[in-house]
Amino acid sequence: MNSLLGPIQGAEHREVGGVQVDVVRTGTVRVGRFVYPPGFRWSTHMKPLVGSDLCRHAHVGFLAQGRIQGVYEDGCSFEFAAPAVVALEAGHDAWVVGDEAAVLVHFDAEADTARRFGLADEHRHP
Repeated sequence: MNSLLGPIQGAEHREVGGVQVDVVRTGTVRVGRFVYPPGFRWSTHMKPLVGSDLCRHAHVGFLAQGRIQGVYEDGCSFEFAAPAVVALEAGHDAWVVGDEAAVLVHFDAEADTARRFGLADEHRHP
């Protein structure tokens, strides 16, 4: 068994839009492992659940496995291949590339993530 996908002691586990989510609260942040399956796309799988056209949450983490690509509302694009540090501002669509699940270890301060990690509230083209 791939140890990246094993159970995490004390984690809250759930499935959302096909994504396996394990979250542990530590101090004032949440540390999560998100397993995005091959074929996952935010606008296809999450948009119907949350009701916005783009993901409106900032993300800071470490991509431990797989590849992801995405685009911001202004057309600016991004791509990450493991191993990679990931920092995304709100206002993006993203998807898994290839036939391997993408595993993201995510650090989160809920609605305060962007401010706490020094990211813009929304993506702005440099």
